[in-house]
Amino acid sequence: MDRRDRATRLIAAPPTAVYDALLRRESLEAWLPPEGMRGRIERWDPRPGGGFRMVLTYLDATDSPGKTSGATDVVEVQFADLAPPERVVQRAVFEADDPAYAGTMTMTWQLAPAGAGTEVTVTATNVPPGIDQAVHEAAMASSLAHLAAHVEEAR
Repeated sequence: MDRRDRATRLIAAPPTAVYDALLRRESLEAWLPPEGMRGRIERWDPRPGGGFRMVLTYLDATDSPGKTSGATDVVEVQFADLAPPERVVQRAVFEADDPAYAGTMTMTWQLAPAGAGTEVTVTATNVPPGIDQAVHEAAMASSLAHLAAHVEEAR
């Protein structure tokens, strides 16, 4: 069975504002890292076929060892599809020596108008088996909470 990790959140902002936060470097650095991490984008090319390289650093790596090093996850992300303001599809590859983290994970960010806001659903497919599903879904929910705070504060 194809594993699908998913998280959804209603954000009190229009789809265009949420979409913009998915494609602005400073915004992604602010909201994408889940609770307990910080992020830094090293390369940025926001167009179909372009992408970014992000270094995620655990604030306390004691219980969450990184995939790339003891305290970091480094991920290369390609923008596979951009459909403003409805969808962003990313293909992510972690830099890791452990084969349990190998492969290309697809992250689909779907934005749907919901009253005065936007329902955002992020779905991950082809998730490397080394990533625990419950932990991954909690991290995606955390990122969505940060996205909501980021976009709603800007309004």
